[in-house]
Amino acid sequence: MHKIITFGIPCYNSAADMDHCITSILEGSNFAPDVEIIIVDDGSKDETPAKADEWEERYPGIIRAIHQENGGHGIAVLSGLREAQGVYYKVVDSDDWLDASALSTMLTILRGFEERGTLVDLFISNYVYEKVHEGKHMTISYHGALPRKKIFGWDKVGYFRPDQNLLMHSLTYRTEVVREADLPMPPHTFYVDNIYAYVPLPLCKTMYYADIDLYRYFIGREGQSVNEATMIRRLDQQFRITRIMMKAYHLYADIKEARLSSYMMGYFTMMMSVCSIFSKLSEDPEMKEENKRIWAELKEYDERMYRHARCGLLGIGTNLPTKAGEKTSIALYRVANRIFKFN
Repeated sequence: MHKIITFGIPCYNSAADMDHCITSILEGSNFAPDVEIIIVDDGSKDETPAKADEWEERYPGIIRAIHQENGGHGIAVLSGLREAQGVYYKVVDSDDWLDASALSTMLTILRGFEERGTLVDLFISNYVYEKVHEGKHMTISYHGALPRKKIFGWDKVGYFRPDQNLLMHSLTYRTEVVREADLPMPPHTFYVDNIYAYVPLPLCKTMYYADIDLYRYFIGREGQSVNEATMIRRLDQQFRITRIMMKAYHLYADIKEARLSSYMMGYFTMMMSVCSIFSKLSEDPEMKEENKRIWAELKEYDERMYRHARCGLLGIGTNLPTKAGEKTSIALYRVANRIFKFN
């Protein structure tokens, strides 16, 4: 049957979490036959492969299971995208879930686009940080930054606050658009969701923002990739992703829409600042040298991008010189983290 949307679920040793994720999509969509779920078993060593096959057997025509050698999150995302039959494609991590009411609303809107022949390239919705162990949650919306209840282009977007970046959780791409982006996803690397939320944007000419709290992002699991200690340990991967984003575009030459280039510059500056501040938090002196190297590479690659990233408030604040300046940069990061709750 024709599929309006494909949900790709990358799974690695996800046996403990995947049932909740899959059930939330099935029940939220009312088991609709025009919805597709692709479970990508990324070389799991637990019961994930067997569970994926069981789900496919229970709901043939809706759920498909794909098994592959371990390649990492980005490769699993690409595998789901390659197999997707839906007009739209959304990634849902296996320990996260979707809100039933919001999902129903989204499907109604997407079906309406198709019926009217007005398919948009990018559907944007809110996401919620679910700090289950603390009994707290925090919604990230795009109030003030994006128009609501209308199709729009980049010329209609406003200012994005630091906590309003368009992350993977908020994005549903038209499948052909994200395929055309030819995402440069490195294997066995965390933080590839930044590439997913950055590289396809210039191909998105039409957008729609639904003010619905769709994606529920689980926070608090030990060893989670956004945990500060884990980010410090995997800082080499953060540098790898940031370099890929750097080389994706000369933002002021390649991106014709001024508001899009401004937004992407802000996102990329945040990535550079993350490298800077976490190199200071790391006890590995090599990471400080790596931070110097990546800034030098940016200056050589694109002088204008370098000036905007390095000479703005974020670039200055996360790269203060001397030991005292380093302590001040870390203190500023702590304050910002309390305000915006980055991790």
